[in-house]
Amino acid sequence: MRRLFIGLAVLAAPIGIPEVVFAQASDPAVATVKALDDGLLAIMKAGKSAGSKGRAASIGPVIDRVYDVPLMTRLSIGASWTTIKPADQAALTAAFRRMTVSQYASNFDDFSGETFTIDPKVDVRAGDRLVRTTLNDPKGEKVAISYRLRNSGGAWKIIDVFYRNSISQLAIRRSDFAGVLKSGGAKALVEHLNALSAKAGG
Repeated sequence: MRRLFIGLAVLAAPIGIPEVVFAQASDPAVATVKALDDGLLAIMKAGKSAGSKGRAASIGPVIDRVYDVPLMTRLSIGASWTTIKPADQAALTAAFRRMTVSQYASNFDDFSGETFTIDPKVDVRAGDRLVRTTLNDPKGEKVAISYRLRNSGGAWKIIDVFYRNSISQLAIRRSDFAGVLKSGGAKALVEHLNALSAKAGG
């Protein structure tokens, strides 16, 4: 389980979550987060016997359903996105998805009675939703994970993940990717993302 908790901290940098107002507990954004939690528990229970590829095959469709991968790719790259050719944008999006799936499959690879708790209070900020969850370890360790979601074509999809409610995954990825883009361009960043996937076992 230690790998699981360490994995949640990977690609993280401090960032404040803005002041918010509350939405109804029945907000559909909660269903999106629950679908992710259920998918993660499923691959955790499948464990090492499923293998990294088996867990990736299981969690991949869940990632496609609950994450706005194209938007997350663009936000992770930042202003440079508009200067990248469409074919390279597509390659970056595919590599970003592959990295995300591989890291989940690698980090959530065993199960020892963990549960997820979703806070019924959903926060609203500038049209987005913030859903807070807690990963509960049976030994008593608790990890706070919050998800920022945005409406995409009528479906609420995750666009950022906050570790311990204050560490933005997008912020650190933007910082990481900027140097690679500056030195080698889009193709170098695709190679970097593919290397991260390979490191995770994907």
